Amino acid sequence: MDKNKKSYIYALLAIFFWSTIPTAFKLALGELPILPMLTIASLTSATVLLVILVLEKKTGLLKINSAKDLMSSALLGLINPFVYYLILLKAYQLLPAQVAQPLNMIWPIILVFLSVPILKQKIGAKSFVALFISFIGVYVISSQGKLFRPGHADIRGVLLATGSSVFWAFYFILNVRDKRDEAVKLFLNFVFGSSCLIVFLIITGKWPETIRFRGIAASIYIGLFEMGITFFLWLKALQLASTTDKVSNLVYLAPFLSLVFVHFILHEPVFYTTPAGLLLIISGILIQNGKLKSV
Repeated sequence: MDKNKKSYIYALLAIFFWSTIPTAFKLALGELPILPMLTIASLTSATVLLVILVLEKKTGLLKINSAKDLMSSALLGLINPFVYYLILLKAYQLLPAQVAQPLNMIWPIILVFLSVPILKQKIGAKSFVALFISFIGVYVISSQGKLFRPGHADIRGVLLATGSSVFWAFYFILNVRDKRDEAVKLFLNFVFGSSCLIVFLIITGKWPETIRFRGIAASIYIGLFEMGITFFLWLKALQLASTTDKVSNLVYLAPFLSLVFVHFILHEPVFYTTPAGLLLIISGILIQNGKLKSV
């Protein structure tokens, strides 16, 4: 099998697992409070990433991190998984999975606007067109099937879901500027993030009196397939691809595929506004990336 075919297999596996995460979030949150659920998931991710470092023979790279590198990892870990997922999971508590997940997808557009103060970059009219189209998509999805009756959705949930994209975009910028190995950075992020979560869990005493296996299992699944194994599969897909553009575009299949799991496992009726809004958000992202011609 040639490298390109292997690349697509790895990419499609990653997309499959990512598309199951909104359902896993809802199942886990139905059994556990946000903080213990995220702590279990984060510790699982850190463990998986350590295994990946061992298998890739990259553990030696952990020894050459400077104090500045560790401070960078501490900051990145504070943003993701700590702050980012606490906000996103609260949005999942307040909204249907099919609404919370796509609202978080506007981060590539937010990224462009954050790059102005942080990276001193200039933005053109295309970015404003992309932002406008994506926010129309946000409105359409938030209407939850009642397009001409605004105010139906939980406004706090909508703000949290879209607001989480700001933290992810900020994390993305800081992560790109850090030139260390991706697996090493991500592992250290989750080590520091997990430490923050454990301390916060101890201080707040949020651990539930009754622990159900289903909640633990769903949390471990999230840790395995949100950032752990799936990260490895996606990285492999990009490494083997002859051109990363075609493989990268496959990621837009995930939110549509996730609707299948949301419908058949969570039994959420899929609103017609969800795929319509998704198409608008993705169109905005593609216009911003120069893959669609803006008028």
